[in-house]
Amino acid sequence: MYRHSHRFLNAAFLAGAMALSLPAVAGNPIKRVDPVYPADAARSGTTGYVEVEYSVGPDGKVTEVSVVDAKPGRVFVAAAVKAVKQWEFAPGESRGKVKLEFKL
Repeated sequence: MYRHSHRFLNAAFLAGAMALSLPAVAGNPIKRVDPVYPADAARSGTTGYVEVEYSVGPDGKVTEVSVVDAKPGRVFVAAAVKAVKQWEFAPGESRGKVKLEFKL
């Protein structure tokens, strides 16, 4: 019973771990997907950030994401890029930059 409860609490903890970010340069997204905190990083208590630049197409969808800086290394990169690729903005081409912070 304890083992099952421990797994449930761990899953709830991971689900509650959120990534915070600074405002995007291209304006506020009309659809914003938060990154999923990597389970290994949450278990080990790792925090950090990923700073990305992105391009927005005429339809308002993110067309390209590139990593500017990340600390530590590649720990949060995949989660950050996957999330930003799902963002949507008001129609019109633009570029933006955002720093996603991963904190427990």
